[in-house]
Amino acid sequence: MRDPAWRNRFAGIAVALALAGGCAEVTNSPHPRGAEKTNTLFTAFTERSPKYLDPTSSYSNEETPYTYQVYEPLYGYHYLRRPYELAPRAAEAVAQPRYYDKDGRELPQNAPGETIAQSVYDIRIRPGIRFAPHPAFARGPDGRYAYHALRREEVAEKYRIADFPLTGTRELTAADYVYSIRRLATPRIKSPSFSLMSEHIVGLKAYGERVAAVDRALRASLAPTDRDLPMLDFREHAFAGAEALDDHTLRIRIKGKYPQFKYWLAMTFFAPIPWEAEKFYSQPGMAQKNLTLNYWPVGTGPFMLTEFLENRRHVLQRNPYFRGEPYPCDGEAKDAAENLLADCGKLTPFVDRVVFNIEKEAIPLKTKFFQGYYDAPQIERLDQGTDYIVEMADSKDKDAEYRNKGVRLPTTIEANSWYIGFNMLDPVVGWGKTPEERERHRKLRQALSIAIDWEEYVQIFEKGQGMTAQGPLPPGLFGYRDDGPAAFNPVVYRRAGDQLQRRPIEDARRLLAEAGYPDGRDARTGQPLVLNFDYQRALTPAVRPQMAWYQKQFAKIGVQLEIRATDYNRFQDKMNKGSHQIYFWGWLADYPDAENFLFMLYGPNAKALTGGNGENNSNYQNPEFDRRFEQMKFEDDGPAKAKLIDEMIRILQADAVWSW
Repeated sequence: MRDPAWRNRFAGIAVALALAGGCAEVTNSPHPRGAEKTNTLFTAFTERSPKYLDPTSSYSNEETPYTYQVYEPLYGYHYLRRPYELAPRAAEAVAQPRYYDKDGRELPQNAPGETIAQSVYDIRIRPGIRFAPHPAFARGPDGRYAYHALRREEVAEKYRIADFPLTGTRELTAADYVYSIRRLATPRIKSPSFSLMSEHIVGLKAYGERVAAVDRALRASLAPTDRDLPMLDFREHAFAGAEALDDHTLRIRIKGKYPQFKYWLAMTFFAPIPWEAEKFYSQPGMAQKNLTLNYWPVGTGPFMLTEFLENRRHVLQRNPYFRGEPYPCDGEAKDAAENLLADCGKLTPFVDRVVFNIEKEAIPLKTKFFQGYYDAPQIERLDQGTDYIVEMADSKDKDAEYRNKGVRLPTTIEANSWYIGFNMLDPVVGWGKTPEERERHRKLRQALSIAIDWEEYVQIFEKGQGMTAQGPLPPGLFGYRDDGPAAFNPVVYRRAGDQLQRRPIEDARRLLAEAGYPDGRDARTGQPLVLNFDYQRALTPAVRPQMAWYQKQFAKIGVQLEIRATDYNRFQDKMNKGSHQIYFWGWLADYPDAENFLFMLYGPNAKALTGGNGENNSNYQNPEFDRRFEQMKFEDDGPAKAKLIDEMIRILQADAVWSW
């Protein structure tokens, strides 16, 4: 998942406040009188309301506090175990695929990936799961759906789901998952996963073309601006890649072997969608009133959205039909000491409501948090507590005050990676045209990587709350190393006993001279080496210190760094064309697998060579890396995969295509 470079780069900090006693009534409370006596979690959001709550479309971090509480994908993640471990949600178990060759013969589980023509996932759905109450399921005394044949005038005074007095429910079936997979191909809304999934799910690409033709026929007599569209009913259009074998068995067919597919089944793209909801929201007048899945989702998860005041307030209410999930009894070694296992076996959720209020300014949000009006400043932002940790470290009074208020600041490392990247198509920092030039350019990138002191960056710009990386993989993923020879970057660091030390700046200067730039000047012309840093936002006062810091790092070895700041669209255009030189970028994991990070350096994904469709922003193409990546992506977690990951990371470290 792409994440703009101004997002927090390293550690996430979760913040919670528990007041030990009462307090005097204060007039700035964002809640009604008496709200504190209810079993409610109070939190805030700081920008806009979520834009996409439709599971087919939703792909933003700001939407996840809602979507993953309302919807229930087949899988989720164990709450406490690390490395991240899949766990069943609506499914009875995490299914093991069966493999078949091109002639339809079943293959053993250890069959070589290149011999597998198709992977078949048969996934059992837990019986008895029910959708949250919703008018789409309501039936009248005659047994017919109460709200499936509404006239426009009947919708005229309806603005929210609560305006429909009747509700109903029904049991979740495998057909609801089939419907959602078919709906990935819809041309009517943004579907971020369709392009990738159509490369893997059998028949999905051709199905998308067929569905698009059906949609064009349905729209033929309508104006382009008409928002009242007849229902595109995916029950009527099937394809081989997804089918329901019975009410509680879902079958998905995947081309070849794609071990990472299981992680996609933990994302809301694969959450069930009842056809009744699609029918309900497709009626005349609904879209104009924002009565859609983007505003009023329908799911089987622990909560349902009962209030949506755009850019003001949202409320999640406990789903009365949710079965409850037991809190885990195990996790990391430290969890028992940190009291994270005290609720072992108790059914979740622990609260009845979650209330989100808009807080556009940081100071009022902080003030209300410390007054006890918010239990957490912002659920999806794990970096909120950084300032509080710094304040506690700098002031004994603040430390005592925050502890007395019951503030807890547990820290975690997010599954993301941030880096300075070099464009390998560039004639100065890129590959080079000859073996000799390639080696000089490699030494230039290595010299710059040593000069960029990320430890200092963490202290200055992340307030000490972070960790420098030794490679592209964050902690918590299989293949990440925290000890042994593969645990550090030998190009940039060296061991001193049990400690890692950044190589001295003299090593960087030596490499720079060997690259043909002694003291930062071209040995042939005597001209200073000037490099360009492409940045994706204006140079506001907030970012100027960071840009000056980058320039200082390069200046340590005599290299001049010019900042080329542009708006994000212009920056993206440069990236798509491969006209950038040096850049700052990051990636937030879609799923916890090394493939989801290493694919950003796989040659065929080079952005400039794919018309902007690939995520290889450095346009890195190394046949040795690519060969190992093609092997690794077929491997299940185990020694063979770990060995390939180690080898790929060593190649990346030597080529110094990224600086971490």
